Amino acid sequence: MAGVGLASVAAWVPSRRWGWAAVTFGFRHGLSMLLARKTERAPQWFRACRHKTSVSFLSRPDLPNLAYKRLKGKSPGIIFIPGYISNMNGTKALAIEEFCKSLGHAYIRFDYSGVGNSDGNLEECTVGKWRKDVLSIIDGLAEGPQILVGSSLGGWLMFHAAIARPQKVAALVGVAAAVDGLVTQFNQLPVETKKEIEMKGVWPMPSKYSEEGVYRIQYSVIKEAEHHCLLHSPIPVTCPVRLLHGMKDDSVPWHTAVQVADRVVSTDVDVILRKNSDHRMKEKADIQLLVYTIDDLIDKLSTIVH
Repeated sequence: MAGVGLASVAAWVPSRRWGWAAVTFGFRHGLSMLLARKTERAPQWFRACRHKTSVSFLSRPDLPNLAYKRLKGKSPGIIFIPGYISNMNGTKALAIEEFCKSLGHAYIRFDYSGVGNSDGNLEECTVGKWRKDVLSIIDGLAEGPQILVGSSLGGWLMFHAAIARPQKVAALVGVAAAVDGLVTQFNQLPVETKKEIEMKGVWPMPSKYSEEGVYRIQYSVIKEAEHHCLLHSPIPVTCPVRLLHGMKDDSVPWHTAVQVADRVVSTDVDVILRKNSDHRMKEKADIQLLVYTIDDLIDKLSTIVH
């Protein structure tokens, strides 16, 4: 853990009052008091996540229209950036929406081009094109400062958004953030396997989250993704960053969160590990941790503003 640098690592243990408590190891202690301060907000909204917001579309010249749902409300707003081929109706996206409703904060969730209700052909999509999707949402829909919540691939893209739009991105929350993940996984393959993928033009990447057991990724997508890698140098993001990761994640190792924390320039970085959580982090305790983390950042940003 010596390489964690300015990040801290937290473990979550049972607490009599609300079910979980944070024990923080490192230089920061803000998260260790998180739920103790938030118990009065303990969530009626968590019991049943109902989404009634209607689907709208962001029109973009020469680019696919993006499907989104938006709640108008207070700043900072929250934007959820989903994982690979995931849509805006997942457990985390809906839970955050109900949370934002309860506090009256603005919220946006959306589908990448080629995914869900958005236009576009998935086979033509790349990391770079999805990066443009995120920036389009920020530029075209978001008002005022935003907290970006990125899940898996979305955790990679949120850093790109923070770099490209530092004046709009006030904080980041990564959930199993897969920074450089596609490229890292490919580079770990045996040389002969990589040569075979290059020759065939497709990588049948094993995944238990795909119905057929693999994601068929074009070799050209992997090569394009190399242009968006971040871990080879300091990541020029200076806003608060929270990285949540499950230690039973068999898709993106939890060590990735520590590596990202070490690379980020910001001095306000926390890594929070859940010992028994997997890549999706969608169990009740995972969602509680996520929304309490967002809530803590809202309080922090409100204090800075005022």
